[in-house]
Amino acid sequence: MPIHTIRLFGDPVLRTKAEPVVDFDRELRTLVKDLQETMMEAPGSGLAAPQIGVGLRVFTYYVDGELGHLVNPDLSLSDEEQEGDEGCLSLPDLVFDTRRALRVVAKGFDQHGEPVTIEGSELLARCIQHETDHLDGILFIDRLDRETRKLALKAIREAEWNGAAPPAVKVSPHATFGRAI
Repeated sequence: MPIHTIRLFGDPVLRTKAEPVVDFDRELRTLVKDLQETMMEAPGSGLAAPQIGVGLRVFTYYVDGELGHLVNPDLSLSDEEQEGDEGCLSLPDLVFDTRRALRVVAKGFDQHGEPVTIEGSELLARCIQHETDHLDGILFIDRLDRETRKLALKAIREAEWNGAAPPAVKVSPHATFGRAI
């Protein structure tokens, strides 16, 4: 399976809401495997399909030695919150204190279309919320308070990777052009 280029801040796919998965087929299983391998190579705690240019509601995670994925997630968040460092593979080397729900119950499907429920707290909860945000076109810097967000945007402007040429986009040979119907 190929390791994909991770899309960086500024790429429009990161701000586009992903489409629900409707076909649980070999192409989806290949996508999940590609996401996992790309995430592990990066290395990261999570990776959403839009981060490799695929507009589908799928993400993978690797937290506390547990490798997993979730398709079409639906989250229930605790009222209790946590503050903690958060970064993103699409914003390399930038880490900011971000407020998230302390606990999450995520319902969705596995790559075969079987229902899945993931319950997590602390880092797993943070990761699931972060990756689900990617599926909605939201970046973690959008969740920062005003002053911290200003610092984050300044750091992005000064980052070596900012302004790098976007990866070449390949047109899908499938009738749906790589998107769900």
